[in-house]
Amino acid sequence: MAQACLIEDAEVKVSSEMRCREIVDLLVDYLDGSLPPETTRRLDAHLAGCSPCIAFVNTYRGTVSAVRRLSETEIPSELRERLISFLENQNRP
Repeated sequence: MAQACLIEDAEVKVSSEMRCREIVDLLVDYLDGSLPPETTRRLDAHLAGCSPCIAFVNTYRGTVSAVRRLSETEIPSELRERLISFLENQNRP
């Protein structure tokens, strides 16, 4: 059974508490506020006791912020064609 990181009274809680790997699946909805209230409460409780997940969420927020500041740049057509060719060849056995 996977363990949750929430520490309470020196015991590691399992099963009913949120696990670290669940954070990844819920992160986008959590950050945009679209999770159901109970799920948000469970995620907040997990974050309150799990510094690795807090670091992950903060890194994700920073990445989203950095990507939003990027501007779209047109790449040269030759490079575009080489990239497409490379990617197509990656999918071949």
